Amino acid sequence: MGNVEPLMALLVDWWWIGPAAAGAGTVGWLGVRRSRQHALPAGATTTTGRAVRAWSTRPLGKAAARRLELDAAVLDLQVARTAVTRGRADVKVADAEVVRAQAERAASRVSSDAVSAARGRLTDAQRDLRAAMAEVRARRAGVKAAKAMLPAIRSGSAPLPVARLLAEHDAILARWMAYETDPGLAIDFPQMSDSRSPLLADFLRAHEKAQWLRPASVQTRLEPADFLAYRDAVRRTAHAFDRAERAARRGDREQPNTQSDDAWTRVASDLAETAQRALARSMESMGRAAARSWSERGARRAQKKTPDAGDSRPRNGSVWPPPARDRPPTSPL
Repeated sequence: MGNVEPLMALLVDWWWIGPAAAGAGTVGWLGVRRSRQHALPAGATTTTGRAVRAWSTRPLGKAAARRLELDAAVLDLQVARTAVTRGRADVKVADAEVVRAQAERAASRVSSDAVSAARGRLTDAQRDLRAAMAEVRARRAGVKAAKAMLPAIRSGSAPLPVARLLAEHDAILARWMAYETDPGLAIDFPQMSDSRSPLLADFLRAHEKAQWLRPASVQTRLEPADFLAYRDAVRRTAHAFDRAERAARRGDREQPNTQSDDAWTRVASDLAETAQRALARSMESMGRAAARSWSERGARRAQKKTPDAGDSRPRNGSVWPPPARDRPPTSPL
């Protein structure tokens, strides 16, 4: 027992050495690793960086590629709901500012202009909130449309979301290149090949951004946020080209930029595009269902009209083939 007591006393006095050494070793290892990272030449990466790069370069899986549009629509809905929450907070803050301005006006501390300005901010906040709520409804319609399209994508009767978006982008570029390569169109509509035209300049800027966000191929790994960014860029490119083409065909040489950043305009455009897609998909589904129903009905009718070969026995008391009905004699004319 006499030998144990000094050992326990030593442990009580020096117990902190172990944790301190472990912590110092961890800090030193982190410092060495960071110094190695800073000492790497340009373009070199660590094992973690190489693993992340390898994961990002892996092709997109079939299930993820099919659900990409749906996942992007769900993310878009979440962003819209966040905007509604922020809008409601802004309305409450603006309402509180109106109450404060009215109280200060009653105390003759501020003029009536301050109250009018506070009410104007409240009106703007309420308008933005209504636009955000309308955008939530539009995003919900987009989620429903993506869900309705998912069975067709899985069956292979509809293209993958990335492939469809790439085709839309290519169609816009083909329309633009027609004005650049066709001499007749270039003579009739010179605005479509003149980069000094404001509307064509808007299209070129939108096209540059869409081209920068464009994936390399259908198998390129894309996150839902990347798909949303590319989809919105393609839509803006299409809208800018339509405006420039309409102005050129009307003969307007100089048109101001009619693209509005108002939330109601964006919501109306998204609602129209979503409604068109949903209507087209529903009509396609109804057509397939009707064709399947008619084919099944025709098969059942053929089975009823074709009896079994060599089976002339009566069925359920009936006579096969049934006797011809007696017809009443016809009187000569």
